[in-house]
Amino acid sequence: MNASSPPPARIPGSGDGWAAGPGGRRVWGLHGAAGLFLLARVDGALSVLLQLRAGWTNQGGTWGIPGGARDTGETAVEAAVREASEECGLNATDIEVLWSGVTSGPVEPGGWTYTTVIARTRSGEALATHANEESEELRWVPLDDVHKLKLLGAFGESLPAIIERVRSLHG
Repeated sequence: MNASSPPPARIPGSGDGWAAGPGGRRVWGLHGAAGLFLLARVDGALSVLLQLRAGWTNQGGTWGIPGGARDTGETAVEAAVREASEECGLNATDIEVLWSGVTSGPVEPGGWTYTTVIARTRSGEALATHANEESEELRWVPLDDVHKLKLLGAFGESLPAIIERVRSLHG
């Protein structure tokens, strides 16, 4: 794109775009963002579905949960489930939401936030996944092993609180 080219067309209602986030960081999502921390049992271990972000994405080559920008008028839960469907090929009817809460931001009332949505598969078992172009890999990772991976910055920072919440939900 050169100086005389028009900017790329935005999809009406899309929340895609950079915004000012906590600590003055540049963050993705004009209306905030949300991600799905999806749980299932794999070989007896409580595991979470993680996404290895494609190299061309922001913080590519790091692991995080499927997620992205909230669209206009979309709740955090709706955004997290939509993004997981787009990025992992999941069906919303196979997911049961357990909890959602802000895990990053806001810096001021009404400011940018990231909401983590904790859910489980309705079957309790891992679901088949199909990665889109935003993912190098999708993997069910035992909860106790997540910290061993190279994590997306903000996800790594919020992980201890998320795991604490998961453990309180699962007894």
